[in-house]
Amino acid sequence: MRNRRDFLKLSAALTVAGAAARAQQEGDAVFSTDVKVVSVLATILDKQGRIIHDLSKDDFQISENGRPQTIKYFSRDSDLPLTIGLMVDTSMSQVQVIAAERGASFRFLDRILREDKDQVFVMQFDMNVQTPQPLTSSRQQLEKALVYVDTPTRAELRSQVGGGTLLFDAVVNASKNIMTKRQGRKALIIMSDGGENGSDASLTDAIEAAQHADTMIYSILFGGTEGRGILQRMSRETGGGFFEVTKKQSIDQIYDVIQNELRGQYSLGYVSDEPVRISGFRKLQLTTKTKGLTVQARDRYWAQR
Repeated sequence: MRNRRDFLKLSAALTVAGAAARAQQEGDAVFSTDVKVVSVLATILDKQGRIIHDLSKDDFQISENGRPQTIKYFSRDSDLPLTIGLMVDTSMSQVQVIAAERGASFRFLDRILREDKDQVFVMQFDMNVQTPQPLTSSRQQLEKALVYVDTPTRAELRSQVGGGTLLFDAVVNASKNIMTKRQGRKALIIMSDGGENGSDASLTDAIEAAQHADTMIYSILFGGTEGRGILQRMSRETGGGFFEVTKKQSIDQIYDVIQNELRGQYSLGYVSDEPVRISGFRKLQLTTKTKGLTVQARDRYWAQR
């Protein structure tokens, strides 16, 4: 019996090794449970903000804690499943823009969701954090849930206890309870004025929770300016993007940009040259050899022992 178990383990290891070797030769992104691959999703922009699609593996350089690493897995056209969290600020400061956010979200889902592959959840936050629609691939269920995403009623406001805009708690909730269980590309899309009032979690807690879950944050500043710095930092440190609704750029146009970025990312992977003896964050730096390009990618990851 023991010999049989050893044989099965060896066969499985050889199968994984063979698949990894083929993937390295073919340039595909493959991830194994036996080999701790550090995966990085990146969007590359030129000086005009246009997405660059034609780079090769040799155009990139990556380092971990300042040490150069060897990129082993690479894909230009990532077809990995996509998990999206639509995070809607429903505090009273958003009462004038909630209808526009809802309408744009309908149109965004209609364009981006592949019902045979992707999953989306809807979370709203104000004085509470609620998930009116858990993860689903059903466009119909998502649209039905969005109809009821709204600011609190007067009765709810009268009974309110505690804070009023639990942005950080919402990000921690989504990251820890949903995103950590998912594979592939993961993104939280936050529609908010960036106001925060009453969360138990801090800004650092929110960012680190998203980083633990390998989740990008795309922030859309809508209806205010005071929280710009908060949203910018969350997006920058998780490899996502920050946008602001203005007269020149509508929320629909922003959603189009986000859709193009999510569909036009490079997927890179490497195996660290430093074994993980103690779990902790490690700094990442991804650059391109071509000057003048902007690399949008997370700047650290959680190395789990």
